[in-house]
Amino acid sequence: MNAIVAVDKNWGIGRDGELLVHIPGDMKFFREKTTGKNIIIGRKTLESFPDGRPLPDRHNIVLTSNDRYAIDGCTVCCGVEALMRLLGKFADDSIFVCGGESVYRLLLPYVDTIWITKIDKEFEADKHFPNLDKDEDFEAVWESEPMEHKGTGYRFLKYERKQNEDE
Repeated sequence: MNAIVAVDKNWGIGRDGELLVHIPGDMKFFREKTTGKNIIIGRKTLESFPDGRPLPDRHNIVLTSNDRYAIDGCTVCCGVEALMRLLGKFADDSIFVCGGESVYRLLLPYVDTIWITKIDKEFEADKHFPNLDKDEDFEAVWESEPMEHKGTGYRFLKYERKQNEDE
């Protein structure tokens, strides 16, 4: 399973239900990675999308604790157990965890590859992603060249879960 996220210098990912910054190159990277895939999002993340609608050209899976929640164009899973049953139908590389904070934290133990847009700036965030640079289970295995949008530097990184020597 994959995850994809944009983080600031402090691993912040959002504030007041919004992204910290809109970078067209990051949006393009997200589209390229997730189009045609299964994306897992929380209810609040879905509601932050334009008009609260699912993203096009993707199988939108909403993970929520509300067993009465329903929305057109989405598959709703109530709890991790139900989600894992559903995900068993799909190839691991076709699954992307896309937020928000609580969904990332809940599903991180199941994720092997994480695509990060690291933004070279600090924002006042109220939502964060775990700091993978301090996580002994993950290592950065690829990094793009630095890029910039309107004075804000950023780059893409790929983190992978380290394999146990016993495996």
